[in-house]
Amino acid sequence: MDSPFRDTMAQAAAATQAPFALLAGPAMADDAVAALMRRMGLQPEASGAGALPLRLALGPLTATLDRAGVMPLDFADPADRATSSLGISMPGDWRTTGTCWVVELGGADAVADAPSPPLADYLKLLVLLIDAFDAAQIFWSPARLWTGAPQFRGAIAEMQASGMPPVLHLVAFRRRDDAAGERVATRGLVAFAGQELEARIPPGWDMAAMVKRLARLALDMMLNGPVARAQQAPGLERGETVALIPQAAGGGRPATVLVEFSADR
Repeated sequence: MDSPFRDTMAQAAAATQAPFALLAGPAMADDAVAALMRRMGLQPEASGAGALPLRLALGPLTATLDRAGVMPLDFADPADRATSSLGISMPGDWRTTGTCWVVELGGADAVADAPSPPLADYLKLLVLLIDAFDAAQIFWSPARLWTGAPQFRGAIAEMQASGMPPVLHLVAFRRRDDAAGERVATRGLVAFAGQELEARIPPGWDMAAMVKRLARLALDMMLNGPVARAQQAPGLERGETVALIPQAAGGGRPATVLVEFSADR
């Protein structure tokens, strides 16, 4: 079943930096990779003089597969407080045991003004590569989020069947505490909806309550597109209201919807 948010994802992807994923799995020789990709029907083509990197194709989508270099590995460092994880703990030797593969949407030879394929197609490719490399963990760059590869695979497979995107595997929820007070903000939603979410934590609410409500809003944006105007809507529970105030991008900050929760208690 085609996802109902394919067009929304394509539009958002065109306006954001191309995403990449890291797949952590067992070691594999370079010369075995092309043969494996060919058996999977991914039409591998060497991009240089060596066996890697490879340009892969899945329908209209193209991606580049290579061993991960220093920059993506540093960006994904699970010891960095800026990196998020979902229900997993990365081994201390994750960079040196087995292999980390980097999968980038498009490639160096991609046409700059070509239509951006839906990210849903890219996620399908990642599912195939998780199986191919028997990956144990996957890192999703838009959210800067590590998650279990089997769980990610299952969530994307469910998305393909139901059309409902797995928000928690694609979007990170980050708690912030600064001069503006305690807030929770999404990271990675912009890749699917063109906007992030940010909300002040009301008194008495915990992180679980915030994630539950923001994930619901994120799902609505992934399915229906960005918030175009300020609006107010009923909240998750009786007596709750949600105010949504879209803010334009600026100063290195992506377009963001400020969320205000209120409840009659």
